[in-house]
Amino acid sequence: MSKHGRILVAMSGGIDSSLAAVMLHEEGYEVIGMTMKTWDYASSGGTKKETGCCSLDSINDARNIAVSLGFPHYILDIREEFGDAVIDHFTGEYLEGRTPNPCVMCNTHIKWDALLRRADRLDCESIATGHYAHIREDNGRFVLSKGVDTLKDQSYVLWGVSQESLSRTKLPLGHLRKSEIRDMATERGFMELVTKSESYEICFVPDNDYRGFLKRRMPGLEAEVAGGNFVMEGTGKVLGKHQGYPFYTIGQRKGLGMAFGQPMFVTEIRKDTNEVVLGVDKDLYRDGMIVSKLNLQKYPTLNGPMETVTKVRYKDPGTAATISQSGDKIEVLFKEGVSAIAPGQAAVFYEGDDVIGGGWIMKSFRQGDEFTRLDSNKETAAHPQLTTSRV
Repeated sequence: MSKHGRILVAMSGGIDSSLAAVMLHEEGYEVIGMTMKTWDYASSGGTKKETGCCSLDSINDARNIAVSLGFPHYILDIREEFGDAVIDHFTGEYLEGRTPNPCVMCNTHIKWDALLRRADRLDCESIATGHYAHIREDNGRFVLSKGVDTLKDQSYVLWGVSQESLSRTKLPLGHLRKSEIRDMATERGFMELVTKSESYEICFVPDNDYRGFLKRRMPGLEAEVAGGNFVMEGTGKVLGKHQGYPFYTIGQRKGLGMAFGQPMFVTEIRKDTNEVVLGVDKDLYRDGMIVSKLNLQKYPTLNGPMETVTKVRYKDPGTAATISQSGDKIEVLFKEGVSAIAPGQAAVFYEGDDVIGGGWIMKSFRQGDEFTRLDSNKETAAHPQLTTSRV
């Protein structure tokens, strides 16, 4: 009999998830390892050698850890459900002129649900992952908070995990720093994990060329959207032709295909007119945004305006902001301008180290300009469901 019960551990083959499994095994849990096969990169037509969590090498690395410690390991093939949700959403968002965040989508809609379903079948009381974050119960709510290692904190990508899922999740690495994880792996003789390179790319775009992925995924798209105008922020002056609005992202400077005599950045993408708006650095700044498709964690709802630190991307240190909820939307008023707020990305709200919740960015604005407020009769389009649309 195990000391703490049976637990299903998601093992990608990397050092973090492997050490999470090792730690739980040493604590007396009956560990079952599971590696999820989310994507077959050979089918994408990319040129780079298959790497990362879906590669055969990573699956074998996870299995070897399990074998060395004497606990079972399984491979879970979720390619079909992953493709239907995450990849279709990824392509659909670019076609809507937004910048998707597939890792958050995968955590929210695929990985946790898939793991918990298998945990139930294997009589596991809980699941565990190698994310750097904390979970605690507070006044009947399960609260996610930042990991001790601020450089590795992954609370941003977990804002969409439901209360039910959080209640059955353990995050063993939240109180540790990456350097400590490496030391633990070294002490236990897992040197291949210490020396193994880490991948920060999207698992189904390992060559980091999302434009090439879109073109291969949607034949004919390139010809369909080519020839739109680059226009100047503020004046609307036509600056030249671009390759098609889905191939650009807010904040992009390189790869515009033209010289402008000064650094120019993508400040807005207009799907309906196939226009890509360009401006100088200062034109990237906005101090307000509307966020939808919320998942609140620390509180079931927000009663009145609340002071927060709000992050608009994974590596964003966050900016002080006042947030106000109205139904399934939150209006965010920043205390200062934030650069390159991209519709389609996740916004995550913090109270100290605790995650209040998050949602998807619908639009950004400047507070001094006329814009759509939550109490306005004019309403912006809601964030789409998980479907792919075509131009």
